[in-house]
Amino acid sequence: MTQDNPSRPRPGGPSEPGSRARRVSTSRAVRRPRGSRGGGRRKAPQPGKLVFKVIVSSLLGLALLTGVGVVVLYNNLDGNIDHKEIAAQLGDDRPEKEEVGGSEEPLNVLVMGSDSRSGEGNGIDGESGGGLSDTTILFHLSADREFAYGISIPRDTAVVRPVCYRENGAEIPGSGGYVKWNEAFASGGPACTARQVEQLTRVRIDHYVVVDFNQFKDMVNALDGVEVCIPQDIDDPNHDVHLKAGTREIKGKEALTYVRARYRIGDGTDPNRTRRQQAFIGSMINKALTAGMLARPDRLIRFMNAATSSLQSDLDIADIADIANTARGIGADNIKFVTTPWVYSDKVSAGIEWTPEVQKLWRLVRRDKPLTAEFLKDALSAGDKPDGTPSAGGSSSAGAPSSSGTPSGSATGKATDGATGTPTDGATDDGGLSEEGRAAAGLC
Repeated sequence: MTQDNPSRPRPGGPSEPGSRARRVSTSRAVRRPRGSRGGGRRKAPQPGKLVFKVIVSSLLGLALLTGVGVVVLYNNLDGNIDHKEIAAQLGDDRPEKEEVGGSEEPLNVLVMGSDSRSGEGNGIDGESGGGLSDTTILFHLSADREFAYGISIPRDTAVVRPVCYRENGAEIPGSGGYVKWNEAFASGGPACTARQVEQLTRVRIDHYVVVDFNQFKDMVNALDGVEVCIPQDIDDPNHDVHLKAGTREIKGKEALTYVRARYRIGDGTDPNRTRRQQAFIGSMINKALTAGMLARPDRLIRFMNAATSSLQSDLDIADIADIANTARGIGADNIKFVTTPWVYSDKVSAGIEWTPEVQKLWRLVRRDKPLTAEFLKDALSAGDKPDGTPSAGGSSSAGAPSSSGTPSGSATGKATDGATGTPTDGATDDGGLSEEGRAAAGLC
């Protein structure tokens, strides 16, 4: 496992020697000659549900069909990305990665949804301010490329923000007391949020991605809409939120409103809005991986252009394609989404705080382990239906191995039955969310 040089410069100094090489080692170096993994039989890809196949297939397919034209497409997509390295701003006290087995290196990618409040459709939830990150997902890709999961951290989580650093090395003092999670992004951008994750979880971040909410809307439009299930009409004139009940595909302002709105949808809490966002992202993945999508180069180009437009990251399009190539065999049912276990808190206004079970979750990430039963019972997968119930033939969380008999907090922040491990309201035994859990999240 490649580790940082202990003598690397402090934040704000010159670029780290070899930093680009180390970064590429987690992505481009994953290319291996055919048969280099030993004499074992290569696992056959799962047709129709290859997690990142949409990216690789489109690039390769367009290369064959258009020849030199793909170079123009590649340059356009890569030019869309605002490439910024943040490693020098993460400090000298970063956590080291634990040694794990696997054909590749496990990857931890921090995804942040940015809201500048200046674009059309931003500010839907009525919160004032600028440069906030209302969505934070730590996405873990296993070393054996057999599973992946995203851990959502609600923006209203009470934390003590650590010291952060600006690009010029200037120190941003720590909060000194409890603040909301997304205060880090407002104070120091994605580098401060990444440092906050590393310092509070001891999970090392390999890469980061910042997506603007209006860019997110363009991705949905490029898919010609994403299917959702809304249990009842939503009419909130104060926040200009108007959504009709039913199961249908939504796009444009409706889609942005759906993932951003908080009031009069579900129980109105931020963690359950996060749950609704997870269900929506799962539907997006399924839509992007359909055979019809792969067979439409025009739609693929439109989607990929929208996905990279105004994207900020330390990855370039080649890095993304390389990572996608190694992850091509993960099925949609093996991409899970969970939320950090929580309870209500008065440490910040309308806040929540993590329960002790969250330390088990971070330990699974550090050790590159799949989610255990206590977290799977509250998980959604990319293969689930829009209402949060498992799809026909979808994988079940029942009977999954657990490293501990202690259940975590449920999707609504309430405890489970400590004797039996049965969730009181978060999820059903066969996976997906219970009726009460779906109602709290604003799902059918």
